Amino acid sequence: MEFVIIGIILLFILQYSKRINLRKFVGDTEPYFRSLMEEDYEFLVKLKYGNDVDINELFGQRVRNGIVTIIVLIFVFVMSKPSFINVLLAFILGYFIFKMPYQSLQNYYKNNLHHIDQMLPYYLKSLEILIQHYTVPVALRRSINTAPEIFIPGLKRLVDRIEQGDSSVDPYMDFAKEYPVRDSMRMMRLLYRLGLGDQENKQEQLVMFSRTVSTLQNKAREQKYKERLEKMENKTMQMLFVTGGGILLLLLFSMLQMMNL
Repeated sequence: MEFVIIGIILLFILQYSKRINLRKFVGDTEPYFRSLMEEDYEFLVKLKYGNDVDINELFGQRVRNGIVTIIVLIFVFVMSKPSFINVLLAFILGYFIFKMPYQSLQNYYKNNLHHIDQMLPYYLKSLEILIQHYTVPVALRRSINTAPEIFIPGLKRLVDRIEQGDSSVDPYMDFAKEYPVRDSMRMMRLLYRLGLGDQENKQEQLVMFSRTVSTLQNKAREQKYKERLEKMENKTMQMLFVTGGGILLLLLFSMLQMMNL
């Protein structure tokens, strides 16, 4: 522990006296670490912090923390017992520190998938109303302003790709992959087919789309009621356990009092 404190103090002194410039070092080396940026990192960051966040700055902080961890640990190991295993352990721990923020973002996303699953049917219902008056690409563009905030980045990418001439199903499938919740793949395929249909078939396809959306809304409501019921049951069980435990403790206390008498 003493070596860790000494290492941190020494690093602070060198940084404060400008013998080393850690910020410049991280800035110079960050492009080499760019290949370590995960494919979904930008999506996860914007999902949690919004579109105004500086992705490069947050990634730079991850790189800096990982490098500082490696430097401090190497210094500690060199001062105590230098060996290849210790140096390797320093790099492993540094990589672990580097990965921690990404893991935290993934956990945040997984925790919000259920919320996304509940919102998707209601967004699709509003989209259905727009499709009755506009083509699918135009309806998607107009839905961005009223869509839940979590869907907006994916919708913008979807619409941009369609407007750039991508007439395949890929933009729709990529949107579904970004939000891998219940029936998202099936709904986006239906939406794609609805966009391809002519005016004669549009009404039939729209009716099919509307029925599917209504089914999803019913499932979402049922799931919500089920969760509320489970929550009430859990609270009831907790109250029963607490009450039963309290009664048992009182009985035990009374028995002990009687035995003492």
